[in-house]
Amino acid sequence: MSNALFDLLEKLDSAKVHYSISRHRPDTVLVSVSVIGQRIEIDVFRDGHMEISRFIGHEDIEGGAELIDSIIALA
Repeated sequence: MSNALFDLLEKLDSAKVHYSISRHRPDTVLVSVSVIGQRIEIDVFRDGHMEISRFIGHEDIEGGAELIDSIIALA
């Protein structure tokens, strides 16, 4: 029997892609992946379907410690 979450983790492990696992909703497990230029959030649902959000951007340095205050102010 195949399991979507474990199948995904095996693919990421085989590709040597670092990920973290968390749970913020009762019906999903969130697998967060960071690769160069991208942050990817993969929600794996109990029924096995997945919803994937991909955030693409540059990795330029935008500032120093002072930038943290402005980021928090926007949250």
